[in-house]
Amino acid sequence: MADVPADAPPVRPDDPGLADAAAGLVGAYLHIPFCRRVCPYCDFAVVAGAEDRMGRYVDALVAEIGGLEPFARPLDAVFVGGGTPTRLPADLHGRVLGALRERFGVSTDVEVSLEANPEDWSPELAEGLVRAGFTRVSFGAQSFDPSVLAALGRMHAPADSTRAITEARTAGFASISVDLIFGTPGETLDSWCASVERALDPGIDHLSMYALTVELGTPLSRAVRAGAPAPDPDLQADMWEAADELAATAGFVRYETSNVARPGHPCRYNLLTWAQGEYAAAGLGAHGHREGVRTRNVRRLDRYLETVEAGRSPVQGSERIV
Repeated sequence: MADVPADAPPVRPDDPGLADAAAGLVGAYLHIPFCRRVCPYCDFAVVAGAEDRMGRYVDALVAEIGGLEPFARPLDAVFVGGGTPTRLPADLHGRVLGALRERFGVSTDVEVSLEANPEDWSPELAEGLVRAGFTRVSFGAQSFDPSVLAALGRMHAPADSTRAITEARTAGFASISVDLIFGTPGETLDSWCASVERALDPGIDHLSMYALTVELGTPLSRAVRAGAPAPDPDLQADMWEAADELAATAGFVRYETSNVARPGHPCRYNLLTWAQGEYAAAGLGAHGHREGVRTRNVRRLDRYLETVEAGRSPVQGSERIV
């Protein structure tokens, strides 16, 4: 966290003071919608096969950032989500982060995170992202069981996740996280526990664990409606408890419903959003929160591009939450 002496011991993620401190932080969320293909359970604002519009999208993203109102203080945390941010080359990420720094400023210890897919990762990409200013990466491993990965429509093998973690550490990322999904139909408790153990084994700093949910309008929801098995909530509860025990044994502390971390490594962006801190937003479908009002951007890529290129705000709606 900000203003902590360099020689201070790592703050435990469950320290109640973290939430109080996070409420006063400010951040930014940037959305990169591009994917190699869309996973059957995904209901995010994503597009597949649109790589030819990456340059145009970055132009729009930079323009949108330039029109956002800065905070009274520099950014403490930046989170680049998707989609698959690692579909975007490192130099384009550098351009977007440069626009963000110019418009908002960043704190001296700013945390800059991005989501990554193991199959996109390489030592060259890792080094380029560190040079661009990223300090934290979250790999969408989802499982270390090949049959579960196939059921989830993932394109990587378990070994790809392990390799990517090692390469990220070598490149100099300060915090490395892994995302896992539990409760895929056909996944057993033993298989899930093995995935958690495989995720913890390479010496990661943070682990996010999400229950598979059936979101309306996704291919998964249509399959379940047609008779395919749905996730078993009782089994998912057992999986959640088992993972909590495994993570605790490995020295991780739960600081949020789905997230555990080693001391000193909770995701700052997670903390500030859960503490209802303020964060700007830019990109397709991006959500922001300022002065008690949550905003959301348009979700169609063509509409987003046309709106920003016409000099208009892509905000589609808002709601007051406090």
